[in-house]
Amino acid sequence: KVGLYTCGPTVYDFVHIGNWRTFIFEDVLKRVLQFNGYDVNHIMNLTDIDDKIIKKAKDEGVDFKVVTKKYEDAFLSDLDKLNIRKASKYTRATDYIRKMIDLISALLEKGAAYKGDDGVYFAVDKFEGYGKLSGLEKRELKKGARVNDDQYDKENWSDFALWKFKKEDEPSWDAPFGEGRPGWHIECSAMSIAELGDSFDIHTGGVDLLFPHHENEIAQSEAATGKKFVNVWMEGEHLLVNGEKMSKSLNNFYKLSDISEKGFDPIALRYLFLTAHYRSKL
Repeated sequence: KVGLYTCGPTVYDFVHIGNWRTFIFEDVLKRVLQFNGYDVNHIMNLTDIDDKIIKKAKDEGVDFKVVTKKYEDAFLSDLDKLNIRKASKYTRATDYIRKMIDLISALLEKGAAYKGDDGVYFAVDKFEGYGKLSGLEKRELKKGARVNDDQYDKENWSDFALWKFKKEDEPSWDAPFGEGRPGWHIECSAMSIAELGDSFDIHTGGVDLLFPHHENEIAQSEAATGKKFVNVWMEGEHLLVNGEKMSKSLNNFYKLSDISEKGFDPIALRYLFLTAHYRSKL
C-alpha cells in the first residue's frame, strides 16, 4: 500500500501546460507503482480558497465559489484528454477548515505558533529542522519578519501565516483564535494528514513548491504531530519557454486548448513530456 499526495491546482484560472507536465509525471509515477503491484491511495487537493481566488472573484464581482467551480470543471475535463488516471479522492480546502483549525490550535498550544495583529503565524525559529528539505540552512531568518501574502518571498525565511484574520470583503470562518480564513500552506498539511495519516509515503508537486511551500508543510505538520511527515518528496522540474520557466506571472504560458487549436493531439504533448526525466528542465 502506498499513500500518495499530489499538490493539485489552485482553481482560479486554466491550468497551463507547465503544470500539466507535473501532473503527467505524477500519473506515470502512480502507474509504475500500480504496475508493480502496489495499492495506491492517491489524494490530490484542489485549492479553492486563497489570495488569487479572492482577487479573481472581486475582479469579476462574483462569489468565490463561482470562480472555483468553473476552473475545477475545466481541470477535471482536461485530465481525460491527457489520459491521466483520476485520483482516489480530490479534496477541496474549504471542506477541511475544521481540520486546519485543529492543527493551528495544536501549534499554538505547543508554542510553535503565535497570534499576530492580523493573523496566526508559525514561528520558524521554533522548528529546529527548518530548511532540511531544500537544504537552505544559510538563508537569513529576519527575526520577527512575517509574510501574510501567499505570494511569498522565495529568498528569505520568515514566519508565515497559518490563519488570516477576517477582512470585510473576504470569506471567513469561526475559529477559537479569531474569525478568518486559512493561509495556503496549512491547507495541504490538513488535507494530507486527514486522508493519509500523520506520516505517509510520497508527496509530489512542482519544483517551485519546494521552498517554501513544502518546507512549511513539513515544519507545521511535524511540529503539530511530533512525527515524520513524509518519507519521499518528488518535485517535477519546469517547462521552459524561450529559456524561461512557463508561468502565469510572466504571461508566457499555453493552455491545453491552445495546443489543440494548433492542431496537436493532447496525447502528443503527453509523449513529449515522457522524453525528459521529471527532474530535468524541458
